[in-house]
Amino acid sequence: MVTVEAAIAVSALLVAMWLGANGLTAVTEQMRCTDAAREAARLTARGERQRGEEAAGRIVGDANVVIGTEGDAIEVVVSKRGPLGLPLSARAFAVPEPR
Repeated sequence: MVTVEAAIAVSALLVAMWLGANGLTAVTEQMRCTDAAREAARLTARGERQRGEEAAGRIVGDANVVIGTEGDAIEVVVSKRGPLGLPLSARAFAVPEPR
């Protein structure tokens, strides 16, 4: 009787630890998306759009980076699938620097 209860408790503990580890991974990947969007927006505002895309790709890895310019605003959206298929995305804005 005690063996079955212990097995159930250990299984529940392992599931809780697995979910916690995936949650921490999701938070870390979300922070990387935010950093990548910010860096890409900053570089694009300096007139270095290609370097911004490359930097975002290096920071996040296999993410979708979309850089849009409308008027005097630059918007960068970085999105990817996180652990367990969770959609992650970050958005950053910048204003082009005068030349």
